[in-house]
Amino acid sequence: MPRMALIHRAQIRPTKLELLEGWLPSREWAVGGGSGLERVAAYRFDDPAGEVGIETLLVRAGEGPALQVPLTYRGAPLDGGDSWLVGTCEHSVLGPRWVYDATGDPVYAAALVTAILGGEGQAQEFFETDGRLEPRALSMTIAVDGSAAEGDPALNDQVVPGDPALVVTEAAEFAVIRRVGDGGARKGLRLSGSWEGQPALVPLVYARLENVE
Repeated sequence: MPRMALIHRAQIRPTKLELLEGWLPSREWAVGGGSGLERVAAYRFDDPAGEVGIETLLVRAGEGPALQVPLTYRGAPLDGGDSWLVGTCEHSVLGPRWVYDATGDPVYAAALVTAILGGEGQAQEFFETDGRLEPRALSMTIAVDGSAAEGDPALNDQVVPGDPALVVTEAAEFAVIRRVGDGGARKGLRLSGSWEGQPALVPLVYARLENVE
């Protein structure tokens, strides 16, 4: 069964972009990040437990590069996650939300295992309206290149910030590209994406299995 992400029609204060405008300037890889940020596109993964929102935003400031920023949204603070906190906001439906750099969130690591090693890709997005599910048009096309492999969605063993951000699990090492389109090719499975204005697939995340030389 395809993974599904339920989206609420809600007001969020401060907005996601406002949170990122305050957070990105402190990241060494965020060339061009800061004021005047705009959303380029986004894709989502599913948390099977239904507790954590997992969304990856592609954002850009002016003529700067597209920056990939995976985020997790939680209804309570992540234990030990202070260094990964982007900020907090108020969701008009769900209440207070803690927003994290997802590379430091074990739920995101598990989602990478499912999406890339399991070959499931992004989640389908739906609005819930009067008890009915209405599909939401996706702003990106996501593809997994390479053969799917079995993997255990274990907790993060290690996270190395930077570009790419390295998320190391028992199943694989995931390289999350921050400046999209920047850097050379890597070995391993690959999650790629395309969006309006970028018709060709570009790498977003590489997965290097431990037995890959």
